[in-house]
Amino acid sequence: MLPRHEFIRVCVRDPRLHKDDLWHTHVDYEISLHTNCMCFRKKTSSVRRRYSEFVWLRHCLDSNLLLVSDTRELPKLPPWNPFFSLKNTEQVIQRMKGLQKFLEIVLHTPLLLSDSRLHLFLQSDLTITKIEKCALGKTRYTVAEAIQHSRGSNISRSEEKISSDSDCESPLFFQSPDGDPESFGCSENTSPLMEY
Repeated sequence: MLPRHEFIRVCVRDPRLHKDDLWHTHVDYEISLHTNCMCFRKKTSSVRRRYSEFVWLRHCLDSNLLLVSDTRELPKLPPWNPFFSLKNTEQVIQRMKGLQKFLEIVLHTPLLLSDSRLHLFLQSDLTITKIEKCALGKTRYTVAEAIQHSRGSNISRSEEKISSDSDCESPLFFQSPDGDPESFGCSENTSPLMEY
């Protein structure tokens, strides 16, 4: 449990479709973080992550928990769906809610807040491969430097491509039924931000 005066707010929103090549696409989501918690290098941050990267993070954190405690269990991610489509409003909403709930529970587990891979996942633009190398000290930059210089630096997602996301998506953009492309973002009305 975080000290009473500290809070962590996380929001998963703004799904975007990316065309990898003629036959393959993937969706990523914006993860916005706002906190006054001392364990975070940046107090506000925003990164984009895809479903397969959440799967990787859960695996890492689960392995970490197993080493320390045999009683704790991480929440599940929303299930993988081979027919996932941004045109299906219900699928999009359920996936974003599931990803956000997963992060809220993770960020409310103090034991996991010491994992540098979690911090790099939430506050840097590094690919999963580079996150693993950085966490092991096998890069020319430290975890703190990767987080501090994630935007507009030489450390970028374009250096490396992840091809492990197997969700199939077909539309080239996301638009809600009422025509508002932002209506699935976090807002005051949906109150998805949790305070701890």
